[in-house]
Amino acid sequence: MSSTSAVVDERIKETSKLRKALIRPELGAIVGVIAVFAFFIVFAGDSGMFNAQGVLNWSTVSAQFVIIAVGACMLMIAGEFDLSVGSMIGFAGMSIAIISVTLQWPVWIAILLTFALCIAVGALNGFIVVRTGLPSFIVTLAFLFILRGFTIFFPQLIERRTIIGGISEKAAGDWLAPVFGGKVGGGFFNWLAEMDMIAVFERGTRAGEPIVNGIPMLIIWALGLMIVAHVVLTRTQFGNWVYAAGGDAQAARYVGVPVNRVKIQMFMFTAFCACVFATCQVMEFGSAGADRGLLKEFEAIIAVVIGGALLTGGYGSVIGAALGALIFGVVQQGLFFAGVESSLFRVFLGVILLLAVILNTYIRRIITGER
Repeated sequence: MSSTSAVVDERIKETSKLRKALIRPELGAIVGVIAVFAFFIVFAGDSGMFNAQGVLNWSTVSAQFVIIAVGACMLMIAGEFDLSVGSMIGFAGMSIAIISVTLQWPVWIAILLTFALCIAVGALNGFIVVRTGLPSFIVTLAFLFILRGFTIFFPQLIERRTIIGGISEKAAGDWLAPVFGGKVGGGFFNWLAEMDMIAVFERGTRAGEPIVNGIPMLIIWALGLMIVAHVVLTRTQFGNWVYAAGGDAQAARYVGVPVNRVKIQMFMFTAFCACVFATCQVMEFGSAGADRGLLKEFEAIIAVVIGGALLTGGYGSVIGAALGALIFGVVQQGLFFAGVESSLFRVFLGVILLLAVILNTYIRRIITGER
C-alpha cells in the first residue's frame, strides 16, 4: 500500500476545542475583566477614570492586589492556604520602620533584614504544616494573630504608638529604597506632556510638569512577579512539581516529587510577595501602621479564585490570578469615579467570590467527569 492508515487508540478520548476553552483557568477572569471595563466605560467613562491619572490610580491599586495574588496563587496550586498574608504585610512594614527609624540603621539593611525575617516565618509556616500534617488553614490562622499581635505590641513597647513615620527622610539617598518606592519612565512622560498627549499642572511650583511623571515601582514589581511566576509554572520542572503537589501529593511522592520541599518553598514565596507589598507601601506613605494589610489575605485568595484556581489545589493560573486582581483594582477605583458608595466594594467581593466558586466547581466537574 502506498499510504499507511493511522491507528487510533480507542482509550484516548479526543477533547473538543470548546471543552479545552471551557477548562482554561483564566476564562472566568477574562470574561470578568471585559464585563467590568465595559460597565465602567459606560457609567464612568466621562469622570476621568480612563485618562492618564485615572489609569495610574486603578493600575496602582490593581498592582497591590497582583503582588499578593501571585504568591497566594502559587501556594493554592500547591494545595495550601496562607491566612497570615495580611498580618505579614503589617509586620513587615513595622519591622522596616523600627529598624530604620527607631534603631537608626540604614534603610537598605532594614529592608534586607525584614525580607529575611518574613521568608523565615514563611518557612516556619510551611515546616509546621508538612511536619505535623495540620491543615495550613489552621497553622496560618494562628500566625495571623501572632504576627498582628507583635505588630501592635512592639511599636507600643518601643515608641508608645502604633504608627511610625519618618521613613521617607531616612530613605533619602538610600540605594535600595528606590527599588521599591521610586518611579521609572519619567523622561517618556515628559515627552508625552511636551506633545500635549497627557495633562500637565497649570499652576503652582509644578506648572508645566506632567501630572503623571512615571510608573511606580509597585507596578513594575507586580508585572515582574507575574511574569516570573507564570514562566516557572508553565515552562519548568518545578512548575510541574507545584501542580503535582497540589493535585495528588501521595502520587507525586511516588514519582519522586519532593512535595514537602515544594510546599515549604511556596510558603516562603508567599511571604516574599507580602514583604514586597509591605516595602512598597512603606516607601510610598513614608510610615508604617499596625493596621496595615488588614483583610488582604482574603482579598488575595478571592483574586486567585476569580482567576480560576481550584480550592482543592492542583489547578490554576498566575495570569488568571492577575486578571482577578485587575478586576479588584478597577472596581475599587471605578466605584469612586462612578459616584457609588465605596462600602459596596465589600458586597462586590462577596458576590464575585460566590460566583467564582460556583464556576470553578462546574469546571472541576468537567475535568473529572463528575455529575
